[in-house]
Amino acid sequence: MKLVQILRKATEFRKSASISHNHIFSSRRIHSLAPQSASFGIAFDIDGVILRGNIPIGGSSRALRRLYDDSGNLRVPYVFLTNGGGVPESKRASELTKLLDVNILASQVIQGHSPFKQLVQRFENELVVAVGKGEPALNVLSVEEYASYFENIDPLAQYKNWTRKLTGNHNGPSREMATINDPCSQRVKAVFIVSDSVDWSRDVQVLCDILSTGGLPGREIASQPPLYFANDDLSYQGLFPTERLGMGAFRIALESIFNRIYPNVLKYASYGKPNPSAFRTAENVLMQVVPHGSHPEDGRQRTFKTLYMIGDNPSVDIRGAREAGSPWFSILTRTGVFKGEKNHANHPADLVVDNVEQAVDYILRKEGISS
Repeated sequence: MKLVQILRKATEFRKSASISHNHIFSSRRIHSLAPQSASFGIAFDIDGVILRGNIPIGGSSRALRRLYDDSGNLRVPYVFLTNGGGVPESKRASELTKLLDVNILASQVIQGHSPFKQLVQRFENELVVAVGKGEPALNVLSVEEYASYFENIDPLAQYKNWTRKLTGNHNGPSREMATINDPCSQRVKAVFIVSDSVDWSRDVQVLCDILSTGGLPGREIASQPPLYFANDDLSYQGLFPTERLGMGAFRIALESIFNRIYPNVLKYASYGKPNPSAFRTAENVLMQVVPHGSHPEDGRQRTFKTLYMIGDNPSVDIRGAREAGSPWFSILTRTGVFKGEKNHANHPADLVVDNVEQAVDYILRKEGISS
């Protein structure tokens, strides 16, 4: 995935939240409804609530279809608020549309790295390194490609047969960088952890080299360049029966090693849930997803009576909604990280249900919306 694409797509996505609703939702599938239908909104987590891998779970397809009328027009505003990422919101929306058989717009998808758009201008002409799945664009190097410019920077590279198969050239860069002249002599100005690391040993080693030397591996100790994590999830629910280690676990590993070896403490910024800013972003976007006819005629900004967060991770989804405060109402499902019979002890939700279909059924009954 191209990091510049991600950042620019995120910029386009966030800009769309400030332009007119008529411009965003010109699709015939978003139409006028009674104003009372927009007095609430829903934010769905994806992994462990809507999907496991690419498989819909918990009656998610049926649940989402209940948010549309018989003609396929949206009647309840909703967004996906996920710490996942690695692809532009438009691509993720397209994937979700195919998997769930409902029309999902890019503006309804808020990913962990969406806030990175705020940094586009600051680093657009600088050398930055991206960690995670995908292929970066010019002037933005993946950590894998960046490492390929430094001989012996990864002492275990010779044992990683999959790396040689992917690049076709173990000892050198996999492609020509037209606008980067010798990355070994250029200072890395920032590091973005966009999605999950695919090679912890290499990435921890190379990031320690970058971050401890002011962006010039192999040189003397210097001030650390900025480090940004798209989220700080310790674990998430995938296809395997038990949860998998997430970006937060990688951050703990990197931080523990860095602080043990180097004189300065690692500095970083994390985005995504449970940061309250993620929930404020969701609320702002939901205001733009309100169906036509539901906006106040006097031009005042609409406020929601209730915003529902449906998630499977108590320490991320539920904690975040609780800390965000009113008007957020948290609903915890048992289809992902959380599998307990009762509520979570440390981060109790306002409601616990078996799956997302039950959550949507509760919301629609509470709000007086017929199926």
